[in-house]
Amino acid sequence: MPFKGWPAEALEFFEGLEADNSKTYWQANKQVYEEKVKAPLEALLAELKPKFGEGKIFRPYRDVRFSANKEPYKTNIAATLSAGGYVSFSAEGLGAGSGYYMMAADQLERFRQAIDDDKLGKALETKVATARKAGYEVTAHDALKTAPKGYPKDHPRIELLRMKGLILWKQWPVAAWLGTAQAKKRVIDLFAAAKPLNQWMDANVGPSTLPGWGER
Repeated sequence: MPFKGWPAEALEFFEGLEADNSKTYWQANKQVYEEKVKAPLEALLAELKPKFGEGKIFRPYRDVRFSANKEPYKTNIAATLSAGGYVSFSAEGLGAGSGYYMMAADQLERFRQAIDDDKLGKALETKVATARKAGYEVTAHDALKTAPKGYPKDHPRIELLRMKGLILWKQWPVAAWLGTAQAKKRVIDLFAAAKPLNQWMDANVGPSTLPGWGER
């Protein structure tokens, strides 16, 4: 099945789930989830696979064991791609990202050393500025409130030094194009925009050598 975007029923499914996050709602609307929400994402991942690798869809169930929020279901559907990339769909619209979301200690050390280097650090600054000028967000899953140990608080690239990861991200609100193949183009455009940042990260940070850590 070719990817044609998500129909209005997919948005309505998540709107309903946000209003009634219960097993009763889920079971009554599971077919809508499978056909209108999950199937389009599977079609998108199949079309992205040749260039961006195998896609893996996250389970829809929340892990509530250690959470104060006991709602059983996630209010979005999301997937990762093995060559790097993340796609999310919800009642809020479409989100996509690419980069080093979370880094191990050895990666963080190399990341900060490269940022501190004038030539390498300025090159990354330029790539970040280019991506932001194009309308993308360059951010991290978490950041320090001050300079990392061993670096001055007035470092010229302090914003980057404080980051614990580096990702390019975009969240698009609901619009008519979401129900068309244009949704795929936006995801591909984001992955292309992230390529210079990822190439810098691959060259200067690379995979962790610590047990249990991947490259991104």
